[in-house]
Amino acid sequence: MTQVLKVAVPAPLAGALDYLPPRGAPDIPAGVRVRVPLGRRAVVGVVVGRGPAAVVPDRLRPVRAVLDERPVLDGGLLDLVAFAAGYYHAPLGEVLALALPAPLRKGAPAQPRRPLLWRLTAAGRAAPAAALARAPRQRGLLERLRAGPVAAAALSAEDRRAAAALAARGWAEAAPAPVAPPDPGVHRPALTPAQGAAVAAVRAAADRFAVHLLEGVTGSGKTEVYLRLAEEAVARGGQVLVLVPEIALTPQTLRRFRARFGGRVVAYHSGLAEGERLAAWAALREGEAAVALGTRSAVWLPLPRLALVVVDEEHDPSYKQQEGPRYHARDLAVWRARRQGCPVVLGSATPALETLHNARRGRFRHLRLAERAGEAVLPRLELVDLRREPQAQGIARRVLAAAEAELAAGRQVLFFLNRRGYAPTLLCTACGWIAGCDRCSVRLTVHGAGAVLRCHHCGARRRPPPACPACGGALLGVGRGTERVEALLRARFEGVPLTRIDRDRARRRGALERLLAEVAAGGPRIVVGTQLLAKGHHFPDLTLVGVLNADQGLFGADFRGPERAAQLIVQVAGRAGRGRLPGRVLIQTHAPEHPLLQRLVREGYAAFAAAALAERAAARLPPFAHLALLRVEAVDAAAAEGFAAAAAKAAAGLGEGVEVLGPAPAPIERRAGRHRWQVLLRAARRSALQRLLARWAVRLEGLPGARRVRWGLDVDPLEMA
Repeated sequence: MTQVLKVAVPAPLAGALDYLPPRGAPDIPAGVRVRVPLGRRAVVGVVVGRGPAAVVPDRLRPVRAVLDERPVLDGGLLDLVAFAAGYYHAPLGEVLALALPAPLRKGAPAQPRRPLLWRLTAAGRAAPAAALARAPRQRGLLERLRAGPVAAAALSAEDRRAAAALAARGWAEAAPAPVAPPDPGVHRPALTPAQGAAVAAVRAAADRFAVHLLEGVTGSGKTEVYLRLAEEAVARGGQVLVLVPEIALTPQTLRRFRARFGGRVVAYHSGLAEGERLAAWAALREGEAAVALGTRSAVWLPLPRLALVVVDEEHDPSYKQQEGPRYHARDLAVWRARRQGCPVVLGSATPALETLHNARRGRFRHLRLAERAGEAVLPRLELVDLRREPQAQGIARRVLAAAEAELAAGRQVLFFLNRRGYAPTLLCTACGWIAGCDRCSVRLTVHGAGAVLRCHHCGARRRPPPACPACGGALLGVGRGTERVEALLRARFEGVPLTRIDRDRARRRGALERLLAEVAAGGPRIVVGTQLLAKGHHFPDLTLVGVLNADQGLFGADFRGPERAAQLIVQVAGRAGRGRLPGRVLIQTHAPEHPLLQRLVREGYAAFAAAALAERAAARLPPFAHLALLRVEAVDAAAAEGFAAAAAKAAAGLGEGVEVLGPAPAPIERRAGRHRWQVLLRAARRSALQRLLARWAVRLEGLPGARRVRWGLDVDPLEMA
């Protein structure tokens, strides 16, 4: 029987396609990229194996070109891709694309090249900028290079042309980037007894797979534990994967790792240029880099000598991909470590309830850091009852008075509100009309003190009307976002340095790192911010945190809301009192009697988690059940509803032990002009759910309305909206 190549292509197909090998070509191993015809176009695919043809070989098309001399994906990564595609029921080619940097997906060479730096020559350092008055791009790059060399991979296409022009003048040159050595004067703090015990426990499992939950209070020194374990893994000749949930956490963590490992650490996240990501990928593949530090996409990096996996802030929902293949990077990192036979450390001050449940069952070893490192102590948490406390535009006078006292003592204060913009709602004071998005079933958010209305779901923008379009009445921005809080505090504390940190202010490359550095240096005395400030940041002068709305998440439709609210409160509270001075956290709420909130403040996160797990068990919700969500969307409302109804009917009877709930409109029923419906599956056993999903996915592809809608499966969903 004729053996053909099985090639995964970037298309929404469940498996690989069959292609004939090129004539005269030697055996092409799995993991090699090939250029193949797909319909009327040519695409870059990856060989995933060989086997008998699914159709008559005469009908097959041959591979047009082989792009690699050796595999770009080794057996371990191919296994990871196959597992993820099967478990999350995602197209194989789309999952495989996640494991390749964008240039490789486009067919660029995979041969590693030493990263280059652009720097000024002696003539360039002496050149007057005025000589480039008619070449602003070259002039800007000249000034940039005067501050120091710039990585070639970080340059845009326009800047690369400007660099070539400067080189033609003899003013700039490209040179190989030296591998930076570790910092010889780096401070290595003595480990606390708890830190030492944690390091010893993981060290004892260094040669086998084991999952360690490192639950450490904020400021307890979890990162130092990661560093010591990474040093030992690298000393044994291994490589280390360190995942962080957000780009915001990457710079500070990267600084600490580079101080220990120098240039053998590479960063990998969406904020880097394509060339930078490719250079990091190649350095890890060739073994030149020993530590990979990045966000969820780093779980796909080539690490042939993987010896340790660290997932920092393991509870964070940003580890779950919310579009395309909906994978969870933490769970895939654990699976990858199991296959490799190496230990995993899951670190958090507020572990996910699923993780705590696994520790309770003995599947994960539970390690604890119960005290802060050094002289710092945990902050004191207090509830502020907004039903009884006098307020000034949503901030209790008690909170303002406490802030005034801290500022008078020369300290920093953080006002936390996880809602950007000026006001979340614009309404008519006469008839109640509310400004809504034309493309989504949500309200528009007021930005710029009323200058613009923006949709936080589809990105639509428009100017607010001068009066109510329904009755001509006056319009009013209702509620508070970070912009409004900033304006209030500037008026209240006139002359006190203040900064606001949210995604609107941190959009430009490097902006967030600059803002955080200013706060850490003690410049702004008042900080207004969102969850960008909640995790990992060290502000030694900050002694007071005001949580302006603790009720977000406590009363929503999402069963994970209280867990996330508690995690966010504990994490942001952890910014207070990390230096020599004690911290205080004032938590504003309209429901101080809420039992979970009471547990959290009086007894801590562990007591909260125990109560929350008991509620989940009673309600048969994760981790005591397993969920999968079918998401359906279409421009035509009837098409979305009809497909969801047909899908729910098709699921009935496909497997025992699985409940079919729905169909129902999504909580946000319309987004970006598309109507959205959902079907939820629930099972007590993961295996029963997976068996049904495998059969159901085949049925869904054959339903009559499948071509009129977009649909996808979300296994272990974290977002129900």
